[in-house]
Amino acid sequence: MRKMLEEKLERFWELERLLQDTEVLADSKKMQSVAREHGSIAKLANKYKRFKQLNEEIEEANTILDGNDGELKELAEMELPQLKEEREVLWNELLDMTVGGEDANRTSCILEIRAGTGGDEAALFARDLYEMYKHYCEDNGWKTELMSMNPTELGGFKEIVLGINGEGCFRHLQFESGGHRVQRVPETEAKGRIHTSAATVAVMAEPEDVEVDLPPDSYRIDRFCSSGPGGQHVNKTESAIRLTHYETGIVVSCQDEKSQHKNLAKALRVLKSRVYDFRQNEEDQKRLEERKSKIGSGDRSQRIRTYNFPENRVTDHRINLTVYKLDTILAGHLEYMVDGLLEYERQELQSAFGTSF
Repeated sequence: MRKMLEEKLERFWELERLLQDTEVLADSKKMQSVAREHGSIAKLANKYKRFKQLNEEIEEANTILDGNDGELKELAEMELPQLKEEREVLWNELLDMTVGGEDANRTSCILEIRAGTGGDEAALFARDLYEMYKHYCEDNGWKTELMSMNPTELGGFKEIVLGINGEGCFRHLQFESGGHRVQRVPETEAKGRIHTSAATVAVMAEPEDVEVDLPPDSYRIDRFCSSGPGGQHVNKTESAIRLTHYETGIVVSCQDEKSQHKNLAKALRVLKSRVYDFRQNEEDQKRLEERKSKIGSGDRSQRIRTYNFPENRVTDHRINLTVYKLDTILAGHLEYMVDGLLEYERQELQSAFGTSF
């Protein structure tokens, strides 16, 4: 944690320098990107700066207490409890702000939902998850933007991708990545039998332009006509975009806008997030010997949650949390699960780092 905080502070100083750089000032797009990133980590960096300052002041006060100056010792004895109390408060705030790792304080993320096993029922469940997350975002005052979708004839989604922007969005949604399972009588089931279907969710931090360099020669652009369910043409012009990243093999498609330029811009945003996520996962693999949160692995193959309709139950398998309010949760009140996950992760951090001043 201390290493990550030091890296964030160093990045903050670097961004401060970039904000004064003449080349950055001359490039409005780059300037906006640097300013956004600077603003996203300023609060954390400033708190950590103050934390380090308090450590120095406490060390200085302890040195004075070991000295012979009676008047200074009296002042140090008066100040020391207040300094330690402020430091403890700051440490707890830093713990809260670092739950979920170094991307916890980002204000933009990409949410992808894909239907898994279960055919049409899985696609309908993907739609239910989409509506749940959309309501949760609305309740928190976050903005959502449709990036891409692949609907089915019955009204479900084979895949849907959302861009989310707002204070705390990635912190609260980051642990949603993984496999979600539903147990219910499908709309497509005539005999009333309970079926099990699945969908996968991926939540990725959206990096700033300065963090992921995607030069035009690093990916291939394919243009094609967009289409809807059943292959009917939505647009007879080649407005749909498919990007293929050469290094990672990641493929992103976007066809929801009538404008080719808008589809390209959205596809690039998703591609940058996926490439950033890919590289972050590579770094995690290199640090396997370090502590890794039980709930923070983001493994898409991991079954993380079950939604059981007959029992009105939602169970998160990572922390053994069961809530009998499935209807309320699907209506967007995801805080029943999210708050439990954040508190679990915070306790894990507290256990691992304690009050390591």
